Amino acid sequence: MDQQLKKQALRLFTYGLYVMTAAHGEEVAAGTVNWVSQASFQPPLVMVAVKGDSHLKSLIEASHHFALNILSAEQQSIAQDFFRPTKRENSQLNGHLFEPGSTGSPLLTELPAWVECRVTDTVARGDHVVYVAEVVDAGVRDAQARALDMWNTGWFYAG
Repeated sequence: MDQQLKKQALRLFTYGLYVMTAAHGEEVAAGTVNWVSQASFQPPLVMVAVKGDSHLKSLIEASHHFALNILSAEQQSIAQDFFRPTKRENSQLNGHLFEPGSTGSPLLTELPAWVECRVTDTVARGDHVVYVAEVVDAGVRDAQARALDMWNTGWFYAG
């Protein structure tokens, strides 16, 4: 297989950008993710891939819950803020206000929408872990928002 062509083809997949959060006890973690998709209507399922060596993965494994905070097209700088390790100061993560959701996962209050999920299945293969999870709660703060997608950022995390 031609590795360059494989990379080019995989980079043509469409990817949104999300800030994934998890909590267990007093620990919290957050990170920008993009390998996310809805997987079922009934029950409502999503699937998401998380780096296998991340603190986020550790907290998801401990709590069996996470939240996906959906970024708007104007929030690329917020996505960048979660490329670095999570720093919690009072009710802020990496400088952004949050509130605990019904599962305890942090919900970023300036983002337009979120879903909270309970992990139902895990596939640990390769350098990422894929979680299939049931949506157990959701909210919308800005129904007019357009979602941030990878293509329009000029960034690439595929291939």
